[in-house]
Amino acid sequence: MHLHIEAHTLPGRDCGPGPGFPGISGIEVAVQRKDRPDELLDPQPGDAPTATWTLPCAFTADGELRGPYVQNRLGGRFVYLSWLGRRPGEEVSRMFRRAKLMLDEVAPRVLDEARLSGVLVARLALTDAQGGPLCGRVPLPAVVWSAGEPSDAVPGRAGRRP
Repeated sequence: MHLHIEAHTLPGRDCGPGPGFPGISGIEVAVQRKDRPDELLDPQPGDAPTATWTLPCAFTADGELRGPYVQNRLGGRFVYLSWLGRRPGEEVSRMFRRAKLMLDEVAPRVLDEARLSGVLVARLALTDAQGGPLCGRVPLPAVVWSAGEPSDAVPGRAGRRP
């Protein structure tokens, strides 16, 4: 079983300063490994036209989706998309925001179809209403969940679209 994330409309490589925020440059986005905030899968540049990740996962006997990138906290199971960048004067990128793709919001019918097809697909834009990196809990319909073949995935491999 695989969870395939297809992202589009990325915010760019720079986010200007705002109230209480010094600004960020060199923006990238990656998938965070479960319980390991410093372990990030395949960072993608913030100005890429699209970004994709294919994550291994499996359904448990009780129907929950688990895997090395599926977080499990109070409030449900989810996948973190972590935003990285450098603040003014910094040499090293660090996480400054995260978006949560909530697995409990996937319709039961879609989960049943994904169990049969072997692929659950999440499609979403990664730019928020102010033009910055999308963060926080990503509600429906901002993320569209479906089952079946992703548009360009190679099963078991994370990567960018050509």
